[in-house]
Amino acid sequence: MSDIQSYKQTPKYETFSYLPEMNADQVRRQIAYCIAQGWNPAVEHSEKENAFGHYWYMWKLPLFGEQSVDAVLAEIEACHREYPNQMVRFVAYDNYAQSQGMAFVVYRGR
Repeated sequence: MSDIQSYKQTPKYETFSYLPEMNADQVRRQIAYCIAQGWNPAVEHSEKENAFGHYWYMWKLPLFGEQSVDAVLAEIEACHREYPNQMVRFVAYDNYAQSQGMAFVVYRGR
């Protein structure tokens, strides 16, 4: 239990931010899960000081119907290269519920 972070120590941004940061394999598995659910992946970015707001900038359009985890990871990396000082998050949109099925920060910026 000592790996769980205190809310007062670090700001929390998304669902998984209360847990230790995910490694590359864990990120890959979460993306694979979203694709298997039929959710549409998307990549968003924001300045760290604006990350608590409701508006993040969309990196391109959502990847409608994308079935490749590698293609999604490539878009996340491209966004991070373009905006290295900003936070980058993965979002999966659920068409059926018409909402986000999952969202988590992949890069927390510098």
